[in-house]
Amino acid sequence: MDRAYVGAGANLGDRESTIRRAFDLLDARPGIDVLRLSALRETEPWGYAEQPAFLNCAAAVDTSLPPRSLLDALLETERELGRTRDGPRYGPRTIDLDLLLYGDREIDEPGLVVPHPRLHERVFALEPLQELQPELTVPGRGSVADLLAALHSDP
Repeated sequence: MDRAYVGAGANLGDRESTIRRAFDLLDARPGIDVLRLSALRETEPWGYAEQPAFLNCAAAVDTSLPPRSLLDALLETERELGRTRDGPRYGPRTIDLDLLLYGDREIDEPGLVVPHPRLHERVFALEPLQELQPELTVPGRGSVADLLAALHSDP
């Protein structure tokens, strides 16, 4: 089994229920064991400001699935919960599930980049990771604690 970390966000509908349902659906899939969810955090939109606030969290999961199959499970879960991709990039959504980390692997394939390519820029993703695993390191970038410290010190 590999340890992976999944980020979740929602800003349409019943955000908390949708996020919790997403992780229930993932946990019910063969090869995915959701171990722990971080606290839910309300955050301002990132990348597209004219939309409702998000609710975000992260989850630690153990998985026997390879990274591509885990990503496919995340995308299928989004579709099951009504996610569409017809609006603006970074726009409003019922649910967004991101594969943030997969063990200590660095993957760069079409449609699959791990660690998540903008993870080191996003407090709303790093803070839940630090809550789940205080000593966590982002391969190729450094510790989550150091990444957060750098973001908090930027003007």
